[in-house]
Amino acid sequence: MLFGLLGNTLTILVVWLRPHMRSSTYLYLSSMAVSDLLILLLLPLDLYKLWRPRPWPLGDLACKLTMFLSECCTFCTILHITFLSLERYVAVCWPITAKTVVTRRRTRVIIGCLWLGAAVSASPVLIMVGVEDVGGEDHGFCRCTHYAISSGLLSAMMILSNLYFLVPLCILGLVYTLIGRTLWLRPKSSRRDQSHRSTVKMLGVIVLAFVLCWLPFHVGRTILSLSLGSSVERQDASMNYFNLASSVLFYLSAAVNPLLYNLMSARYRLAVHSLIHKHPHTHTHRLKSAHEIRNKYVFFSSI
Repeated sequence: MLFGLLGNTLTILVVWLRPHMRSSTYLYLSSMAVSDLLILLLLPLDLYKLWRPRPWPLGDLACKLTMFLSECCTFCTILHITFLSLERYVAVCWPITAKTVVTRRRTRVIIGCLWLGAAVSASPVLIMVGVEDVGGEDHGFCRCTHYAISSGLLSAMMILSNLYFLVPLCILGLVYTLIGRTLWLRPKSSRRDQSHRSTVKMLGVIVLAFVLCWLPFHVGRTILSLSLGSSVERQDASMNYFNLASSVLFYLSAAVNPLLYNLMSARYRLAVHSLIHKHPHTHTHRLKSAHEIRNKYVFFSSI
């Protein structure tokens, strides 16, 4: 949690305090860092529910809002990764079109729409969860309600959640296949394509980490929702360790992205160094000048 909070906070500060880092790619990454921060801030509540499942001390409203926020940020992260990959596809495969279509203003509008879409998609959670007494005892659980199970709302939400994972996964596979094919057919000496290759490598590693960390999480949630009709004891005995492992991977995915940026992107490393260095303006000026020179080279070479 601490590692993820530090890394994602640095990502947000790097993008918003360094104007040369406000490309469409890093705008997506900074917005995704906000989503990851919110997910990590909910980690103490999940740990508390594991340690002491009942009674839930924060009331019904807090139960609904925390579950809603977790689901909303989950959807939002998936949408950010998908649209970021689509933006890279346009930039690599349709570079002339990208100059007019991919703009900072349009990227900000898309990011706002992604957050709105994620919030609307997660809104049924506000009806599905609440504090319920189990077995006639006066000890409330923050959990999925009996109404959600009996009405089929839980099943519908699980279908939506799985579609949010499977459909983007298919899109990402297709997009990176087309990007790889395009870059393979182009001459490797092109400076612009070298920049695209480094960015695509970084995003490819992020997508791979996303799939590896989130696949067990979605499998576990689906099995858990299907087993809610059975006894609680049977469910806990069969799924406890798997759910723990998938939860660790889920939170790890929210913490590991800044490390991947640092490992895969020299531009990100230099920007972080300029942010924490005692003489940031010198490094910023150097980075900005290098960025302007590279842009001019790409512009004239494209002509």
